[in-house]
Amino acid sequence: MKAIIHAGMPGIRGLQYTEQQDKLPGKGEVKVRLKTAGLNHRDLFLMADRTNQDAPFIPGSDGAGIIEAVGDEATPLTPGAEVIINPCIGWEKTEQVPIVPVILGGPSDGTFAESVIVPQQNVVPKPAYLTWEEAGTLSLSALTAYRALFTRGNLQKGQHVLIPGIGGGVATFAALMAAAIGAEVTVTSRSEVKRQAALQLPIAQALNTHESWKDQLKGKAVDLILDSVGPVAYGQYFDVIKPNGKIIMFGASSGDEITIPARAVFFPQLHIIGTSMGSREEFIAMLQFMERHALHPVIDTIYPLKETALAFGRMERSEQLGNIAIAID
Repeated sequence: MKAIIHAGMPGIRGLQYTEQQDKLPGKGEVKVRLKTAGLNHRDLFLMADRTNQDAPFIPGSDGAGIIEAVGDEATPLTPGAEVIINPCIGWEKTEQVPIVPVILGGPSDGTFAESVIVPQQNVVPKPAYLTWEEAGTLSLSALTAYRALFTRGNLQKGQHVLIPGIGGGVATFAALMAAAIGAEVTVTSRSEVKRQAALQLPIAQALNTHESWKDQLKGKAVDLILDSVGPVAYGQYFDVIKPNGKIIMFGASSGDEITIPARAVFFPQLHIIGTSMGSREEFIAMLQFMERHALHPVIDTIYPLKETALAFGRMERSEQLGNIAIAID
């Protein structure tokens, strides 16, 4: 089968379009013939840390396709079923949080290939209203956004949510989901082009990252901040969040070391909450939520499998607004 592997050197330079051995599913597994796959920032982080001493592997966490074969005891699934892959492996119940979620596509082989083998419980029926491009790009980012907003953030209708760094999949899904329940959505970006594009979504305001957020909001505070940026933005959070507000953290694109003014947390009694990925229960709930509200992923661009490296170049330069899809079949 045709596949993208990562080997030999760190970063995007290590991506190679190759022929790989086809495999059969084992006990409790299914083989999915992929139609589309999706890029995530996680892929970039994994590739950046690898060396020429690491074994080659197929990246990719998101994907959708048609069941091609089933292993022993993989019932009631049958070949021909259209499915979406849940990339979070082994996390079944929401309250049973793993120390670190196991995610498809590193170190296990992922979805940048003509087919992938996954545990049977990690496929769910593809909602008919989604195109293959939409279905193949939503899993990782939509699940992360859903858990962050609703399981961890308990976002409610009428509340005001701030999403710094609009552009990536989680941020765009979070904006769509929050607006769907009647929350007010504000985002930030360094790019005027992205700010204007974001306003075509159900977003109330798009702030310039480099200017005072408090001044741009004109004193209107926020109930919840969805943070994937980390230290470079953290100083502004305490200027705009309400007492008893929540900062939900799911990433750290600008680094891990954050200085937090203690009094800015305990006097207004803020909640700083971590989150990552989500359970199978939440994955199913997320798909039901999207179908109930007729939400469609925002597709930025679509690349053929052999041009996956070019697709990652676009992501690395932060040029996208929404999800980048890989067309496989």
